[in-house]
Amino acid sequence: MSAPKRNASVAVVGAGDYIGGEIAKKFASEGFDVYAGRRGGDKLEGLFDEIRAAGGSAQGRSLDARVPEDVTAFLQEAEAISPLEVVIFNIGANVNFPLVDTTDRVFRKVWEMACFAGFVTGREAARIMLPRGKGNIFFTGATAGLRGGAGYAAFASAKFGLRAVAEATAREMMPQGLHVAHLVIDAAVDTAWVRNLVASKEGAEALEKEGRFMDPAAVAEAYWSLYNQRQDAWTFEMQIRPSGETW
Repeated sequence: MSAPKRNASVAVVGAGDYIGGEIAKKFASEGFDVYAGRRGGDKLEGLFDEIRAAGGSAQGRSLDARVPEDVTAFLQEAEAISPLEVVIFNIGANVNFPLVDTTDRVFRKVWEMACFAGFVTGREAARIMLPRGKGNIFFTGATAGLRGGAGYAAFASAKFGLRAVAEATAREMMPQGLHVAHLVIDAAVDTAWVRNLVASKEGAEALEKEGRFMDPAAVAEAYWSLYNQRQDAWTFEMQIRPSGETW
């Protein structure tokens, strides 16, 4: 059952099948109008059906967050539904290639997806929210944004850049009433693809280890907790990981 409807929308940029979808479901269950975007917008229909069946409000479309005009239009469309109160940038772009096999095209494409698109999303969200003096802009980060790893030159540089964008945005926007946060996910998120990968590398017994995986719904709960923070104790950066994660 959904909570009483709020006069507010949440825009999810990168509403994939797992984390992004769970974020959309969580905010919808709390009464927000959800406006979700992803590449291949036809894949959103199942998510929308689930949210609506539970009494929530959800719509959206295909979105290429690397194109500034598309992001501007997308966020304005969310604002037209109800005042845009939360924007969540959740594009991953996780790739692993040996350095000598990382092409110029891969490096640039990953940077566009995970860093440049985050900058554009934050900028356009701020343009909508600043006149009201309130709002929330949250970025999904990764361990790669804190340390580079072998094979992650492209991904780590993009996530390092996203973290810098988020911090610069927070330092500028928080004094003006906008809560900006960067969520570092240090975990194997529980998806079928990740489970198959872990089983192939570590053996089937690894799948049974307690604390080995992170439920995507737990990430959504973390974002919900950020949204609910008091303004006199805002978090900029939160790191989350399951109990079994080595760090």
